[in-house]
Amino acid sequence: MINKKTITDLFFDLDHTLWDFEKNSALTFKQLLADYNIPVALPDFLNIYVPLNLEYWKAFREQRMDKETLRYRRIKDTFDRLQFSIDDEMIYTLADAYIQNLPEHNHLFPGAIKILDMLKERYSLHIITNGFREVQRFKMRNAGLTPYFNTVTDSESVGVKKPNPLIFKKALTDANCDPSGSVMIGDSHEADILGALQVGMHAIHFAAAGETPHNDCVMIDELEKLLEIL
Repeated sequence: MINKKTITDLFFDLDHTLWDFEKNSALTFKQLLADYNIPVALPDFLNIYVPLNLEYWKAFREQRMDKETLRYRRIKDTFDRLQFSIDDEMIYTLADAYIQNLPEHNHLFPGAIKILDMLKERYSLHIITNGFREVQRFKMRNAGLTPYFNTVTDSESVGVKKPNPLIFKKALTDANCDPSGSVMIGDSHEADILGALQVGMHAIHFAAAGETPHNDCVMIDELEKLLEIL
């Protein structure tokens, strides 16, 4: 149980926690399929791309896949499974255009700004993200999130990804706070929750996508429920 009287710092994941990645990603691909006249239905594309992207991000976290391979294969393999013929030049064009256009969309989960406004009155707020440095900072600026956070720790800068304890320790050092007074809030049980717990932080699992229940920490399905805990 989290004793909010002892908590000083809150660490948030960005994608799938504050920034609505799936909604913004879908809008980006809708735009790209139209811009490049690719006759593939968006729902068909997303049905394959979304789980494939999650699988490849897991491989990226575990250092079984590098950044460039991730960016290429998640699009290439989606079209292959759709049995849609597309050359490598277009794959690379789409991969680059996706990264450039994704941060232009700025949908957050419901109530995110209101909740951050309230939490910032009582706690120091921080970000720990496995996303690419330049993309994550652009997302935050475009969505109006930057002013809320005192520090932003990204895996690209640290050289390791959550759940590696080094990224959490770097974030705690940058925030100048103790793990026992800190809470990690994120959507990934493996990367955010287990990663934070192993360095002595508290954790809250934002499980908006219907994740399997567990007893490692408190689980919530709406950001507003943070105000009941903190």
